[in-house]
Amino acid sequence: MRRRAATLTAMAALLLAFSSGTRTEARILGITGEQFTTGTEFRLTAKSGYISTPEANSILMWGYSSGTETMQFPGPTLIVNQGATVVVVLGNELAENASIVFPGQEDVAAEAVSGPTNDGLIALEAQPTGVVKYTFNAAHAGTYQYHSGTRPELQVDMGLVGALIVRPAGFMPAMDMGMGVDYSMQKAYEDPATTYTYEVLFLTSEIDFAMHRLVEEGRIAEIDNTKYFPVYWLLNGRCAPDTMHPDNVSWLPTQPYGCMPMMHPGDRLLMRVVPGGRDMHPYHHHGNNARVIARDGRPLGSQAFSGFTVHEIPGETVDAIYEWTGAEMGWDIYGHAPGDPLQPNEYAPDHGKPFPVTLPDKLDMTFGAMYSGSPFLGGMGALPPGEGGLNPFGAFVYMWHSHTEKEMTNFDIFPGGLMTMLMIVPHEVMIEH
Repeated sequence: MRRRAATLTAMAALLLAFSSGTRTEARILGITGEQFTTGTEFRLTAKSGYISTPEANSILMWGYSSGTETMQFPGPTLIVNQGATVVVVLGNELAENASIVFPGQEDVAAEAVSGPTNDGLIALEAQPTGVVKYTFNAAHAGTYQYHSGTRPELQVDMGLVGALIVRPAGFMPAMDMGMGVDYSMQKAYEDPATTYTYEVLFLTSEIDFAMHRLVEEGRIAEIDNTKYFPVYWLLNGRCAPDTMHPDNVSWLPTQPYGCMPMMHPGDRLLMRVVPGGRDMHPYHHHGNNARVIARDGRPLGSQAFSGFTVHEIPGETVDAIYEWTGAEMGWDIYGHAPGDPLQPNEYAPDHGKPFPVTLPDKLDMTFGAMYSGSPFLGGMGALPPGEGGLNPFGAFVYMWHSHTEKEMTNFDIFPGGLMTMLMIVPHEVMIEH
């Protein structure tokens, strides 16, 4: 009960945190590395540690760390500029060899720095206490992943995986120009059609708990990959409902990245989807279709397409833009009278249309935690004591989740797993990240 109360309190605090301040672009939490005349350098260390799950389990993981005493899962999101020379120095505190590969990056060079190293099957490996260095040119903008190239069937599931974001040439974060926010240079790719208002990382993964127990007990040789059977599914290293906590909450020290997208009607949400495991996850986003604009860091251009589910293929990445205005819902989402002024990005054909049904008496209703008491965006209504409370701004809330329903559990406990919520908030609510 204490864990559930902490979850609900944190979710309410998250919503309240968006109620004031200057509207800015929401950027993904990550690290940009040290800047040198020769390029951008990151220093990572492969370490072991533990993560928490909402039903109070503790799971041994391996993860990449950047300047901290503990590992983190997933590894730090590396953010660089297109054209930069990227240097990643990897140290190894594991009892196993470790390495990194960078899918989508060309001509990756590797060299030993210190300590024992090993020429692995697909990457130069740092043996325990060893240090290796990888160098490449970030030639193409886009969303990528990086992961271990050493026994990836084991080490990726153990947590040695992270996201890499390459900003396009000329990228500039959104700026408040006084007359409104200019998003024209905040793009996923050089194409102006890829401009966005907010961006959110969706790094999906799964955990075979039996495998992790064998690793913890020093019985790696007994792992049988033909019996691979995940029982946890995660977004950005967390199972729901922990996905909806803010970034860097103190009680999840090795799981710093939250995943609860928020937007206004008419905003453009860039979904950076990174399948970080070995299973396919059909990631379904309620509320509207999203337009898939790129795969594997390569823009689709005229081949971009619309869909209501991102079909994730292990090892690839997907960029999609999601928009929502309430179009064609058949009623005025704001509860306007016909003569009221339009809201920004309001779907004009539905302006002034009444809500199509009569709501039942409150004594005949069951209230979800996200219900504001009103069917209108920004509306608030009376609720019975102890009901609702997690939607202080009258947002519209949509569940985003895996369409493989078993993946919405935490070790068979529902709800959980690969799931979060999208919050559509009224325009007067400022979103700050």
